Amino acid sequence: MQFDDLYTSFFRNAERTASSFFDAIADTVAGEPDHLRDGTEFDPVVLPRDLAAHPNVQTEWWYYTGHGRGDRGLDFGFELVFFKRRTDLDRFSIVPLRLIGNPYYFAHFAVTDKSSGKFRYAHRKSSNGLLDLRAAAGRSHYYLSLGDWSAREAGGSHILRASLDGSSIFETSLTPKKPPVLNGDSGVSFKDEGQASRYFTYTRMEMEGDITIDGRLEHFRGEAWMDREFGTWSPTENQKGWDWFSIQLDDNSELMLYQIRDSHGLPTGYSMGSFNDSDESVEKISPEDFEIEVTGTWTSLRSAAEYPSGWRISVPALSLELEVEPVLEDQELDTRGTTMIVYWEGACRVKGIKRGEPVNGNAYVELVGYDRTHEAPDLSRFLLGEQLARFGF
Repeated sequence: MQFDDLYTSFFRNAERTASSFFDAIADTVAGEPDHLRDGTEFDPVVLPRDLAAHPNVQTEWWYYTGHGRGDRGLDFGFELVFFKRRTDLDRFSIVPLRLIGNPYYFAHFAVTDKSSGKFRYAHRKSSNGLLDLRAAAGRSHYYLSLGDWSAREAGGSHILRASLDGSSIFETSLTPKKPPVLNGDSGVSFKDEGQASRYFTYTRMEMEGDITIDGRLEHFRGEAWMDREFGTWSPTENQKGWDWFSIQLDDNSELMLYQIRDSHGLPTGYSMGSFNDSDESVEKISPEDFEIEVTGTWTSLRSAAEYPSGWRISVPALSLELEVEPVLEDQELDTRGTTMIVYWEGACRVKGIKRGEPVNGNAYVELVGYDRTHEAPDLSRFLLGEQLARFGF
């Protein structure tokens, strides 16, 4: 055996020994890991139960986006999302993440000020209440909080609160105007063969609230969108990123589309969509039923990732042709200190033709996987993300 082979074998054995050592510590301190699959992975969505958190799934999120206009001229978009992650199956190299915390809670909040052309965002995390005692996800009712950010249901409305830098405060009530859409098959949405989440959407919610931004308080009204997704699924070569579109047209119809991209950057057959017409009739959209053409690109000076920036969407069966344009090119979020990814999520404008008539609207677009730094996650950045960012790392 050559020296290089001996060297490699030695360190592989040392790594296995160290990994077993940390696994034993984690088993003692945090308990043995759960496989997080209990046979319900492909069960239909049941409401209102599935709005609340689940104890036995790996990943779940509550995702809000929307567009509002203030009574003093502010025109803005927002994103507020809460995540819950069971870490039984996660590890940083030889260290099982459940040794640090299980579950983890994360939240992202962003405001796109269309009036001034500014984009601001913040993100935070909590390890099972150890870092922030107010982090919680109720199991029997819908209530989430992470510090002073929160989401809850009251009287059929969703009440949200979030802040930026302690000075920009956002509070709103969202009331669903249509029944939720169950995506996929009765809410079971496949990402690849045998890999699925449960997924439903409130495609149009009436929004009213108050926002303080740059020291100015404004009362606002607008419309929002809410995505709820949860489950345990494994990453595959067919799930390397996605492009997701939530479009609200001014004739009271909504279009949701997403393309899941494979390791070659191509859309897979598990891409899908739905169209909720003004009369609340819902049509499912298969990957062969729509086409998304990229009309421009934007390259981030921070991450060097190149993102699509502008799209032409065609759904021939619906006689629908839309152009989607970001209101700002730079709506990139670096959340490596929380959810460990860099992604683009932004407010967009929409114009086009529906059944021969002109139509306009608003949209949010999410682009994940164009930056690949999450493939080599950094434990120090995850644990000390905000502190490292302050020093420019």
